[in-house]
Amino acid sequence: MLIDDVKITVKAGKGGDGAVAFNKIKMALGPTGASGGKGGDVYLEGVSNLSALTQFRYKKVLAAENGMNGKAQFNDGADGYDLVLKVPIGTVVHIINNPNLTANQDKGLTSVNLEVIAIGQRLLIAKGGQGGKGNFKFRSSTNTSPTQFQKGLPGQEYELRLELKLIADVGFIGLPNAGKSSLLNELTNAKSKVANYLFTTLDPNLGTYYELILADIPGLIEGASTGKGLGIKFLRHVERTKTLFHFISAESSDPAKDYQIIRNELAAYNKELLEKPEYVFLSKVDLFDKKEIAKKLNQLKKISKKAIPISVIDDESIKLVEKTLRDIIKQKY
Repeated sequence: MLIDDVKITVKAGKGGDGAVAFNKIKMALGPTGASGGKGGDVYLEGVSNLSALTQFRYKKVLAAENGMNGKAQFNDGADGYDLVLKVPIGTVVHIINNPNLTANQDKGLTSVNLEVIAIGQRLLIAKGGQGGKGNFKFRSSTNTSPTQFQKGLPGQEYELRLELKLIADVGFIGLPNAGKSSLLNELTNAKSKVANYLFTTLDPNLGTYYELILADIPGLIEGASTGKGLGIKFLRHVERTKTLFHFISAESSDPAKDYQIIRNELAAYNKELLEKPEYVFLSKVDLFDKKEIAKKLNQLKKISKKAIPISVIDDESIKLVEKTLRDIIKQKY
C-alpha cells in the first residue's frame, strides 16, 4: 500500500551546555570552560522512491542529535549530527504547529506550502539549538574567575503533514477498468496489476517512456471529489501532471456520459485541472465491431474534438499513442 499522506514530528537537536572549569596549572585560576556544540538540524531530501513515506508509517517522532556539552581546557563540545529524512519528489510539507517555540528561538518556518520537487533537493525544516557559552567567554578585567555559563538552546520542533502529489508529464485518468494500467504496461516496464473488475489499481503506478514520466491514476467515480470510492486521495495526484490522457472504455453504454463524469469531478476538485492539455482515448475497441466503435466515437466527438480508438492488442493503435507521446516530447523541448 502506498503511503502518500502522513503526519510526523521532527525535533532538531538541543545545543550543548557550556562548561565551568579553571586552569590550576602553575597556580593559575583562569577560566577554561568551553562552549557547547550546536544541535543537529533536520532536513528533508527529495528521492525518486515513490514509497519513501512508508518509513513514517509507525515511526512518528524523529530527532536530530543533541550538541555535546563543553569541556575543560577550552575543548568545545562537538556539534550534533544532522538528520536527513528522504521523501519522494512531489512531497508537499504542511506545517501543523510548532509546540515548543520560545521567546529566544528563531521562529523558523513560516510557509505552510514547502515543496520538494527535485531529486537531491534539501529543505531545512528545523534548526538545531545554539550551544551555550562556557565560563571562559564570561571572563573580564573585573571578573577573572567567572562561574557563569549558558545552557544550550532547544532545537526547533514541528509537527508536519507530508502529502505526496505525483509529478508526472502525463497522467492517465478515467473511470475504473478503462484500460489505463494495461496501456501503461504496454508502453513502459511498469508491472501494474490488471484484471477485469473495478478498482484493480489501488495505488498510483509510474512508468517512463523515453523522457516522459507516465502516471496511472487509480480509477475515479462519480462523487470522488466528495470522498466517494477512492475519493480525493488520488485526485490530488492529477494536479501535478502536465498533460492528461482520458480513457473511456468501449464497453460503456454512454461514453459521452463517462467522459463528463470525470470532467465534473476534476472541476469540483480544482477547476484549473480542466485547463490542462487533454487527449481522449476510446479503449478496448477490439471487443466490438467497426460499426459499434464508429457509433461510440461519434458520441465522444460531440464533446471532444478528437477521440482516438485504441486497443493494447493492436499494434497500429499503440503506434498512434506513441506518436502522441513523441509529439509531447517535442513540445517539452
